[in-house]
Amino acid sequence: MKSGIEKIKQTIATLGTNENGWRVALSAFGDRATYKGDWTKRAAAAMAGIYGNDAVEALYPLLGTDSDGKKPDASTNRYTLTFSAGQLPPVNAFWSVTMYDGKTQLLVANPINRYLINSPMLPDLKKNPDGSLTIRIQKDSPGKDVESNWLPAPKGPIYVVMRLYWPKEAALNGTWKPPAVQKTK
Repeated sequence: MKSGIEKIKQTIATLGTNENGWRVALSAFGDRATYKGDWTKRAAAAMAGIYGNDAVEALYPLLGTDSDGKKPDASTNRYTLTFSAGQLPPVNAFWSVTMYDGKTQLLVANPINRYLINSPMLPDLKKNPDGSLTIRIQKDSPGKDVESNWLPAPKGPIYVVMRLYWPKEAALNGTWKPPAVQKTK
C-alpha cells in the first residue's frame, strides 16, 4: 500500500505541465476513454481533486512551487499572487483561488472565515494603481487596508488550487498562464 500511495503522489507531481509553479493538467479528469487504462493516473486525479471535471468544463491549476522553485510554506513566508491588468483567469463562468492546509488538504480555519478569493468578490477587492490585482497569501493579516485581498494561510505548508470554470480558449490552449506566486518580505 505504501509504495502504491507513493506512486500515486509521484504521478500527481507530474500531471500536466508546469506553468510558473502551477501544475496545469488538461487531461487529468474525464471518462474511461480519457484514462485509457491508466488507473494510476485516475487514482492521482482522485487524490489531487476528486470529482474533477474535464478541461472544457473546468481547469484546476495546482500550486507546486513559488517563484523561487520552493514548496510554499506560510510558517516562514508571505506570498503574493498578482494578476496583471486585463489578465484575470479567462473564464465564461467564474474563477477561484482556494487555500488548503498543505499537510491535510483541508480548508484552513482563520479569523475572517475566508477560504478562497473568487471572481464574484471582485467588486470588494482592492486593485493596484495599474489595474492589476494582488492576492496576499499569508498566515497573518496584511493590514486592514488590503485585508479584502487576503487569503489566510496555515502556519506551515500550503496547498493552493485555482479553479477556472468554463475556461475560455486562452486557458485551454495555453495562451493565458497562471502567474507565479511571489515570496514577499
